[in-house]
Amino acid sequence: MENKILLTPENIQQVLASSDPEKLVLMTFFSAQEPNCIAQADMLDALAQQYPNNIVVATVDCDQQQMLASQLAQQVGLQALPTLVVLKGGTPVDVLPGAKTQEEISKVLSAHLPSPELILLDQAKQALANGELNDAFALAKQAYGVAKDNPRVLLVFADICIQIQKVEEAEALLASVPAEAQDAYFTNLKSKLEQAKEAQESPELKRLMAEAKASPDDLSILCQLAQAQVDAGKKADALESLISVLRKDMNFGDAKKGYLDIIASLPEGDEIAARYRRKLYSLLY
Repeated sequence: MENKILLTPENIQQVLASSDPEKLVLMTFFSAQEPNCIAQADMLDALAQQYPNNIVVATVDCDQQQMLASQLAQQVGLQALPTLVVLKGGTPVDVLPGAKTQEEISKVLSAHLPSPELILLDQAKQALANGELNDAFALAKQAYGVAKDNPRVLLVFADICIQIQKVEEAEALLASVPAEAQDAYFTNLKSKLEQAKEAQESPELKRLMAEAKASPDDLSILCQLAQAQVDAGKKADALESLISVLRKDMNFGDAKKGYLDIIASLPEGDEIAARYRRKLYSLLY
């Protein structure tokens, strides 16, 4: 179900009877003839975008659905347009008659919405489901910044770190999960982490590291090593291998392209990306 809906006699029961305890339905009485209704509709559109997984804006168009609007108006004691009715689990929990500011609406919603870190986690999980790994990481990192002691935040953030091969970060996050929160999800993540760590110590990687150490001026071996390090999730090590190549020959093979591709693959604001971007700029300029 989309989170912006026009109510009709056919869909009203399905929309308003939502039993999801984490989702609010904002039933708004609207008329295009009332400027305050138009202004509030814009505010609700913004909130729908801000909380795509947590609220549904259900509009009663008093001009187009007059009979339905009249029935609902009697039920809620409608006295002014616009009026906003907040429902949770199908039950009204707040009524806001008349024009309200965005701050007033947000204040009421904050009393019924999940905590900020859980909203960010929901958004992170949605990004993860969409394959947007870096966005998922950024959102989970924000949630961690809000509530570092929340075990659910730690677990989801660790899960995302494992999936984007940030093994050291995942290990540190799991180590901080309190014993009482070490559930089946925690155990599963520990297993995934061990598999990721084993992948980082593959025989092929060890062989290339030995060859690079024995022949430090062989740039082709360093490039092969960098690719193996990327495959193992060791992107910082791969960047270090490639910067060694670029220091000796800025135009060697695909070294510069590979270097930039690794940086581009890292989440926005990543410290590793920033550090190695500066190293490249120092060579170029």
